[in-house]
Amino acid sequence: MNYREKRGAYLNCEKRMFEGVGVFGTPEIQPNEVDLDGAEVIGFNYALGCGHPEDKIVHFFLDDYQFERVWNNPDRYRDMLSKFRAVIAPDFSMYADFPLIVQVFNQYRKQWCGAYWQEAGIKVIPCICWSTPESFEWCFDGVPKHSLVCVSTVGGFHSKKSKAGWLEGFNKALDVLEPSEILLFGKAFPEIDFRGIPYITVENNNLKNKATK
Repeated sequence: MNYREKRGAYLNCEKRMFEGVGVFGTPEIQPNEVDLDGAEVIGFNYALGCGHPEDKIVHFFLDDYQFERVWNNPDRYRDMLSKFRAVIAPDFSMYADFPLIVQVFNQYRKQWCGAYWQEAGIKVIPCICWSTPESFEWCFDGVPKHSLVCVSTVGGFHSKKSKAGWLEGFNKALDVLEPSEILLFGKAFPEIDFRGIPYITVENNNLKNKATK
């Protein structure tokens, strides 16, 4: 018996199963053109009921418990998110000390939500995440090349070890994805080499400092 012969809900497979790419069949997010000028970036925890959503971009750089509901009940929040200028794909945690299967599942959930929202007409900004160098084999699957992407430096520079790991992952992402523009959530630390790629930093939920480096 396969899934389609059963009834009921199971990890959103009843809503959409994407063909996917890579060894784990990761759902693909397509590149979007997003007008970042004048946009305010707000956390998902402030999105419900906020004014002028057409001028705002929603992020999920929060503790996972604050946005698990978008995975547990994606249709409930899809219409609400469609009112915003864009939505950054949710970065379900991928800590290096998590079991590999949990890391892969959280990468899958990030990509599934982004692809599902795109099919509803929502503009999605892909989010890049990684854990250890071993994750480089699959953590960029489904993220479009030559596209605007988002990445967070929050928590990535609190020690020499974490900084080295963040820089290694970021450089690998640039090698693999060759992004056209980067939306950087957090501080643009001087050690980061953007290789001339335009980037915009988001600090205190405000877009600023468009630059190249």
